[in-house]
Amino acid sequence: MDESIGRALERGSLIDITTIGRRSGEPKRVELVFHNFDGHVYISGMPGPRDWYANLKANPNFTFHLKRGVSADLPARARAITDAGERRAIMEKIARVWRRTDVDVMIRSSPLIEVEFLDRAA
Repeated sequence: MDESIGRALERGSLIDITTIGRRSGEPKRVELVFHNFDGHVYISGMPGPRDWYANLKANPNFTFHLKRGVSADLPARARAITDAGERRAIMEKIARVWRRTDVDVMIRSSPLIEVEFLDRAA
């Protein structure tokens, strides 16, 4: 992976992702925040249903768009994190970053994925 991209992925930041609409089949682009904990990239969101998450559950392939300091469109695959213990461990870290105290609500109802980059040569 390009060194500048690797450095950009080491810290959380605003990104866009493009998913494929689960009903429309059309590309859908949305701005989100990603986190990197221990070399793993995660995307979460506020509690509640989210179209981007439903789209990724239907079709886990998407494009991860870096846009702060480094611009890159990275092919990726989402892994929805549903295991309670794994969700808790990651959500506790995200809650600290966001300075939230409602970790149990986040665990119950916030979308959470781990990102796998498909093109390591990017």
